[in-house]
Amino acid sequence: MKVVPGVLRVASVLLAWRLDELVDAAHLYRPLKLLRPLLARARPGVAQLSRGARLRGALTELGPIFVKAGQVLSTRRDLIPADVADELSLLQDQVPPFPGAEARAIVERELKAPVETLYAAFDETALASASIAQVHAATLRDGREVVVKVLRPGIQAQIARDVALLRSLGGLAQRWHPNADKIRPLDVVAEVEKMLENELDLQREGASASLLRRNFASGVDLYVPEVHWELTTGRVLTLERVRGASSDDLAAIDAAGIDRRKLAAKGVRVFYEQVFRDNFFHADAHPGNVWVDLARREEPRFIALDFGIMGSLPEADQYWLAQNFIALFERDYARIARLHVDAGWMPDTVRLDELEAAVRTVCEPYFTRPLSQISLAELVVKLFQTARRFELTLQPQLILLQKTLLNIEGVGRLLDPDIDIWAVAHPVLERILRERYSARRTLKEIRRRLPEWFHAAPQFPELVRDALRQAARGERRALADPRELAQRSALARQQRRTLAGGLLGGSLLLGAALLWSLAPQHGAWLPLLAGAAGLLAFARTWPRR
Repeated sequence: MKVVPGVLRVASVLLAWRLDELVDAAHLYRPLKLLRPLLARARPGVAQLSRGARLRGALTELGPIFVKAGQVLSTRRDLIPADVADELSLLQDQVPPFPGAEARAIVERELKAPVETLYAAFDETALASASIAQVHAATLRDGREVVVKVLRPGIQAQIARDVALLRSLGGLAQRWHPNADKIRPLDVVAEVEKMLENELDLQREGASASLLRRNFASGVDLYVPEVHWELTTGRVLTLERVRGASSDDLAAIDAAGIDRRKLAAKGVRVFYEQVFRDNFFHADAHPGNVWVDLARREEPRFIALDFGIMGSLPEADQYWLAQNFIALFERDYARIARLHVDAGWMPDTVRLDELEAAVRTVCEPYFTRPLSQISLAELVVKLFQTARRFELTLQPQLILLQKTLLNIEGVGRLLDPDIDIWAVAHPVLERILRERYSARRTLKEIRRRLPEWFHAAPQFPELVRDALRQAARGERRALADPRELAQRSALARQQRRTLAGGLLGGSLLLGAALLWSLAPQHGAWLPLLAGAAGLLAFARTWPRR
């Protein structure tokens, strides 16, 4: 019952912003419409605002957690109208800062030392402030400039309370909203909760920044600030201070003499490298978190900030997604349909010819335009919307990727309105896939996993035997004869030897074939030696009878 006042407050704000359709969707709220003049006066100018702008205003008034929910909802363009998603994407997570003295106290408590000992200087005036944390400028004892991110005091309790309210509202919407099966409000709340859980752990954010920095160690295309681990905990994060301009500050970029077309193409390449080369991507890449290094005119680069929301894909999804992109670039609609089913995103019962026709219907109108005018992000969103009719199961990590694709393409087109996303992305993706699934990489993966296979090999016969026994469903008989038990034991040992020899022999023969085809400059003796060793392994372990 603690959430009832909160629910009533939400209803009152929605009515004040004239979001009557949302109140109508929850039957519990409908009687409140009769009391609208008493509950809430209409906000100034609300009648002239679009539905998306009204919803954005209501979420901003309701507070930071609802702003986060709106930001998550803005990524679900497969579920909500484009005009509403566009408005929600403008939501800014900005709140007044808490006192600098409190930030200083939190830093001293977390790092267990006075601020004067930890830093040469610490500015108590916040550089930036959001609902989860705020940032202060500081200087290390050796003179290097840093920024210190500090969690808000009492933020965990506040988030737990607001998430409980969101979950109650999601439950109401799940029960009463006519399109609840499409919007899936409880899933949206779960995404918000997971996002907030990650953002509350600044040590996790530091680890994400550290990994992204290692992936782009050269710093040529993307620069990631260094983490100072000795000054970092779960509630305090100390990062190298960087300077640049927001990627939407075109005036500053032009004043620095930077080639925006070159920069835009580099941004697209960096995105595909993060997703398909490293399988670790910045999932909150709006212009405020993607800066441009104004000091590098000849070789422009981006600077990444705020690593609270990062994404990665399971290896299988990564492979299927890459193949879908390639098929899309090549307009192979039949292959796109087959890949969706093979990936397990759709049930086997889907008629592939109907799915292929639906994909073609979505894609063909786009290909009548010049490639520079085709929005890959928009096309992917429409494909997801179409695929829902065929029982598409869209995983959260793919939704996060869809959001990032929209952000990156938006930044690219802002920097260069004529950028040909397809021409830039296609060769990058082909190169990454060629390297990732090459014979050399396959051989390296086999060598890495070979000890694991040998370790597991002795268990295979027992597993097979257990499976056969379960399949027999009670038809097996007790093995009472000691001679039969001995024979079974000997057979199991022989099976283990055969399996181990087969694995070793097969690996050696595969290695010989790869050496012969990929490294002929070393001569034939090494492949022949490996091949002979493989045949010997087969011969030594093959069953004699």
